[in-house]
Amino acid sequence: MGFSFPGHDRRPRGDDRFILFSPFSPCGDQPKAIEQLVTGLRQSLRFQTLLGATGTGKTFVMANVIVQHQKPTLILAPNKMLAAQLCNELKELFPNNAVEYFVSYYDYYRPEAYLAVSDVFVDKVSVVNDDIDRLRHSATRSLFERRDTVVVASVSCIYGLGMPSEYLRNSLLLHVGAQCSPLALASKLRLLHYVSNELSPAISRGQIYVLSDGAKARGDKEGGGALSDEEQGCLLIGPSHTDSILRSNRNISEIVIYPASHFVTSSEDKQRILHEIRTELYDRVAELEEKGSFLEAERLTQRTESDLMQIEAVGYCRSIENYARHLSGRKAGEPPDCLVDYFPHEDWLLIVDESHITVPQVRGMYFGDRMRKETLVRHGFRLPSALDNRPLQEEEFWSRVHQCIFVSATPGQWELQQSSLCRSGDASMEEVTELIIRPTGILDPIVHTRSAVGQVDDLLKEILQRISRRERVLITTLTKRTAEEVSSFLRDHDLKAAWLHSEVKSMERLKIVHALRAGKIDVLVGVNLLREGLDIPEVSLVAILDADKEGFLRSDRSLIQTIGRASRNVNGTVILYCETVTNSMARAIAETERRRRLQLAYNEKNNLTPKPLVKPLSNSILDLILPAKAKRSAKESDLLELEEIVDDGAEQNLQSGEGCSVEEAPIKYHPLLGSVNGHSDKKNRTKGGRKTKKGDRAKADVDAATQRQVSSLIKSTAIDLLHLLRS
Repeated sequence: MGFSFPGHDRRPRGDDRFILFSPFSPCGDQPKAIEQLVTGLRQSLRFQTLLGATGTGKTFVMANVIVQHQKPTLILAPNKMLAAQLCNELKELFPNNAVEYFVSYYDYYRPEAYLAVSDVFVDKVSVVNDDIDRLRHSATRSLFERRDTVVVASVSCIYGLGMPSEYLRNSLLLHVGAQCSPLALASKLRLLHYVSNELSPAISRGQIYVLSDGAKARGDKEGGGALSDEEQGCLLIGPSHTDSILRSNRNISEIVIYPASHFVTSSEDKQRILHEIRTELYDRVAELEEKGSFLEAERLTQRTESDLMQIEAVGYCRSIENYARHLSGRKAGEPPDCLVDYFPHEDWLLIVDESHITVPQVRGMYFGDRMRKETLVRHGFRLPSALDNRPLQEEEFWSRVHQCIFVSATPGQWELQQSSLCRSGDASMEEVTELIIRPTGILDPIVHTRSAVGQVDDLLKEILQRISRRERVLITTLTKRTAEEVSSFLRDHDLKAAWLHSEVKSMERLKIVHALRAGKIDVLVGVNLLREGLDIPEVSLVAILDADKEGFLRSDRSLIQTIGRASRNVNGTVILYCETVTNSMARAIAETERRRRLQLAYNEKNNLTPKPLVKPLSNSILDLILPAKAKRSAKESDLLELEEIVDDGAEQNLQSGEGCSVEEAPIKYHPLLGSVNGHSDKKNRTKGGRKTKKGDRAKADVDAATQRQVSSLIKSTAIDLLHLLRS
């Protein structure tokens, strides 16, 4: 037939080695830091900490450590934007090795939830970014096929993923030059969750198209396998209908096609899975009925039977991840498989970037997920096994880690404690590896404190000075609303300004930062995303508004990180607008001055003159994605316009709609056409939809929450429909 299911462990070859390409050699503190970290790895130290000031070349140090250690490496970053930036830098340093990007593939995600107080069920709504999903599959594929692999990931990688053994066992091995039947191959691909496209040969990822004289399938990795130049990522089989020849323009002997989804099951396991789910359903329904919860029992039966019908028919259902325990054959309470399990056992390195943020994220993911799902299980929306579709607990994650390096300009107490315990008893080794000196000789920025009175006028004057020198400005605020208002104010004064916060989609964030570097934007206003890791050497001024408002965003760690955004520019300056100098401000200013003294002493000793950092304007993550996207058609433009109408309609619906219980009609209002049942009683409602009649305030709060949930559900459902129409 020309193809087979491998059914064996295709672990990476041993001859793949990391090779670093860079015109620079380690200098300043870098040689000492690299030597100290590599020595610790060779001595099997489990935890080490690299305290690296902003702009000192921490990524370059990481790359040199990876080269000397020669093991597959996972780098954790606190958010998608910093993960993309790290991936860009490492791709430049390792052009011939596999540098992969693994983050959550949702452009928009709202998990299913139940609000018992208002009896409202909010269904799962998600918009999957197909490009990021492709990069995720590319990451797992590289881990199977290459040892020289670096995966840059967000903390979402500790969430349950399909079993590596099943993913590998269900892969399809094709031999170039062998004879096979396109129809038989298409049938096998359908078992791997590839979808038949009967309408057009212009297929997208995860689809197959059978021609009269052959077949075509688009896989997950562009430029890999037997791929033609015309159809990147596309496997072409032809020309004969019955016995076709696998054609390739590359010098390879075989191709592996991996499943289109990480959650994949073989046909042999399907009956076992269905039986286990039905057994759990019957036991849970009996338990609910025994308690007198007949409504919950009926609800659970209807929802689960509907999922079982889909799994039995096509091997998949909309929320199949909730049955992950049965899919993988795990016992109740056992930890799920995740990206970490795709790495070779105890033969890989973990680097935690911005560890003071990332480590608490690892700690907190499990508990938030657990609380929401316990409510769903209690009220009959999910089986108890849904609780096992979860991220790893903190202890479960760290038990999988053999060696780890924490990297941060402000490491947390937990990281310092773990590193100290590993080095205890060895007086020759420092507890923390410091990286303070910049190869460019640039000093930490000068920090000024100024009165918050008249801060806007003062800031406007400072911005104009930077623009005249073709430099950029970052402004941090405490709230999203303030960030948007400041940005609008600056635009009203004919300045090229933009805002950036968590509601901006991940790929849009990359475009905004790219536009700032390119000079299309002069001022970027944000909240929390302008702290860690942003590498923008054009920024010479960082303005921190409300610097004296003690809290997480104005703690000493946060202030040091924000101050660091100006440390890549020779003219780096930071202005703290405040009414008083808080303890956090004093500690941040003192640490900045300490680092300046060390840097200045090194420059004087080595006769080093600070010079501007010249960094090429590139974004390889966007370069991977944007060329693959077709230009928007007129129809898509109409859909975008319609999506804006949906936004407006949903907002109006929030102000005028009435809530409904989960057992009633789920959509009572149409976001474009308004209320189905006519106008609401505006006399008894305020703008937010809250009743003003005496004695009804408690109920009004519940009604308002219900309206917000229902409006959000309607809006998201309509947007989902628009995305479906696009595809």
